[in-house]
Amino acid sequence: MQAEHSSATTTVTLSAPAATPKAAPIDEAAVRAVDRALAALRRGEVVAIETADGTVGAAVSVESVALDTVDRLKALTGGTPRLAVTRRRAVVLGLAAAGAAQPATDIADDQAPGAAEAFGAMTLDRPDGLTADQAHALADPEQYPQAQDALPAGLTATEACPGSREAAAVDLARLARLLPAAITADLPLPVSGGAVRGGAAVSAAEWAAEHDLLLVRASDVADYRVHVVRTLRRVADARVPLVGSENTRIYAFRPADGGPEHLAIVIGEPDPAQPVLARLHSECFTGDLLGSLRCDCGDQLRGAIAEIARQGSGVLLYLAQEGRGIGLVNKLRAYRIQDRGFDTVDANEILGFEADERVYLPAAEMLRQLGFDSVRLMTNNPEKLRQLARCGIAVVERVAHIFPANGHNEAYLRTKAERSGHMF
Repeated sequence: MQAEHSSATTTVTLSAPAATPKAAPIDEAAVRAVDRALAALRRGEVVAIETADGTVGAAVSVESVALDTVDRLKALTGGTPRLAVTRRRAVVLGLAAAGAAQPATDIADDQAPGAAEAFGAMTLDRPDGLTADQAHALADPEQYPQAQDALPAGLTATEACPGSREAAAVDLARLARLLPAAITADLPLPVSGGAVRGGAAVSAAEWAAEHDLLLVRASDVADYRVHVVRTLRRVADARVPLVGSENTRIYAFRPADGGPEHLAIVIGEPDPAQPVLARLHSECFTGDLLGSLRCDCGDQLRGAIAEIARQGSGVLLYLAQEGRGIGLVNKLRAYRIQDRGFDTVDANEILGFEADERVYLPAAEMLRQLGFDSVRLMTNNPEKLRQLARCGIAVVERVAHIFPANGHNEAYLRTKAERSGHMF
């Protein structure tokens, strides 16, 4: 695909931006609880998850599974450990029908309670339970990349209900940018709800404290993305002259969860009363910094800065959403899968992710805090047009942003056009 660089402007007709609903107060304790659970999963620790009915169970990331993990979960809970994976991963394994999962980008606003669970999760189990090795093999595409054979005998797959511990555990792993899979085990359920000690019910908090486990509520995991975006605050800014654009200022926005900062690169003096020329750029360590030829990200980043400078003013939002939202490590895993002949969409789905896991609420919030409510958007991706409108930002024009292939990324660009609808 040999496309020439283009900055042609196309007028687009979109529905009016979605009205921003009046937000409920942020539950800061809930945000902190999820943040701590994410850190614990990345360290390989077991976390406790409470559901709306007061029952509790334990979960650990599949990436962190050690030989004694399953035995520890059994000892902690008295339940049988099971594997929770995304629906996408279950489809790859031949254990679920395709077509029911919902992309991450459909999470748009506070009017989508529990939207994080819309990705879909499934529980894999067998009569005598799964070993740690079996669970890791089922979740790790390096072991079962596409095969539907050699699965453990008697393996069954069931839908994980919205609000369940399994759905929350999978989403925690996804938020932590680990493989989106977890081993879970539930405590026995007494009539009154909660855990059991000596035949009597105890609260989830009491049980978690007794076993020195971090406790998080499944509902807080589901609401986490929306709540974190609402905590974005501008924390620093400075003048940073760039080559070809000396009148540039960079603003840093930090979420309250302690996650990575998003950056706004403001060139010139854009007028908030007019639609601002804008580019949403998801960070790409390999393309932006190293000059990787596998993608067109570096060209898009530098080309956007040059085009904004040429037109006089605008803003580039540099979003901390590496690998279309799956993180750098998982992007490298996806590259290994692509090297076996799969395209970018298939590679993400084989890992258990959606083809594109990015969300655009942070971009909309940053634009609002900078004083902009309408944009002329530099993009080839129709999903960005739709999502910004859903997040309350008016997109009045699309500015094409196309660069030539380099011999290494032709298949990548073709997949963007044919499978993701990019407008080249």
